[in-house]
Amino acid sequence: MSVSRISALGAIALSGALALSACASENTGATPGAGSTAAGSTAAGSTAAGDCFSGDLKAEGSSAQKNAIDEAIKAYQTACADANIDYQPTGSGAGIKQFIAKQVDFAGSDSALKTEPKDGKIEADDAKAACGTEAWNLPMVTGPIAIAYNVKGVDKLVLNAEVAAKIFDGKITTWNDPAIAALNKGVTLPATPIKVFFRSDESGTTENFTKYLKAAAPDAWSYETGKKWTGKGEGKEKSAGVATATKGQDGGITYVELSYAQQNQLPMAQIDTGSGPVELTAESAGKTIATAKQTGMGNNLALKIDYATKEAGAYPIVLVTYEIVCSKYADAETGKKVKSFLKTFASDEVQKGLEAKGYAPLPTEVATKVQAAVDAIS
Repeated sequence: MSVSRISALGAIALSGALALSACASENTGATPGAGSTAAGSTAAGSTAAGDCFSGDLKAEGSSAQKNAIDEAIKAYQTACADANIDYQPTGSGAGIKQFIAKQVDFAGSDSALKTEPKDGKIEADDAKAACGTEAWNLPMVTGPIAIAYNVKGVDKLVLNAEVAAKIFDGKITTWNDPAIAALNKGVTLPATPIKVFFRSDESGTTENFTKYLKAAAPDAWSYETGKKWTGKGEGKEKSAGVATATKGQDGGITYVELSYAQQNQLPMAQIDTGSGPVELTAESAGKTIATAKQTGMGNNLALKIDYATKEAGAYPIVLVTYEIVCSKYADAETGKKVKSFLKTFASDEVQKGLEAKGYAPLPTEVATKVQAAVDAIS
């Protein structure tokens, strides 16, 4: 599959979504060296020497964006040698908790801050209280979620939401189950036991995947959506953990970001939404992203994705990773650091460098909105 096609087409679709909606309202320590990279070699063009900060900047959260933010960190530290940026890919849930607890300067999350109560708390309100001002969701990394598998002799697999829900709920337990066979006529499916791997840490990827199952197969998936897995299987930490486990297990299956499936050379299931099997491509993911609505106001660029889309040729399981920031930081110097780094992350040069990592760079229209929001951070 061509990553560049994903970049080009997926980016166009996301730009269309934001443009339309606007009218309506695990490597741990991230301190890479200053080696030259596709992003780093042009970092000086996106971060003027006068904008560099000295000292430390701390963040954590989404492991889905780890490979992307590592590239941005390399780019920034190439231009700004006295800056130390530490991003810990602990998962979206942990990142938001640490941001609200004022332990990190910004968070990465594969879902926007919640505006509805859960466990007696509202994330957006707690984040606002921690900031002392509005907290913003800034989309920075885009990419689809693959249902990746490892079944000896099976190079092509079709699933739908109902069958996927039953697999991840432990109700379908072997690969030659009649429900799977009905979607894969002509394919020899072995009696190999199905081994489900899920994210054991709180994850925005889990939340996006369960939103898909709940929206597209409500009768088969009875659990609530959220960052904590409620189905069956064996838990592994972070995206790298579930991808590695699946690669090493005949009969394994997981949900994981495209870049991790590609890195581990895992085949990915086609998804039948009712209009025929849909392969995970730039165009198919882009068709779903194009239906997203901007739910935030002003510089809060939160999106709502239609996971139950039945549009022909649309791949329904996608995510957007946000950087969660304060619109105005209590400490002005911290605000300057966050603003300086995110200007580099959102720059055209760095975004283009993400293509080789399996991500779609922000299109011009979206980059303009994100860059304007970053410029407004104080």
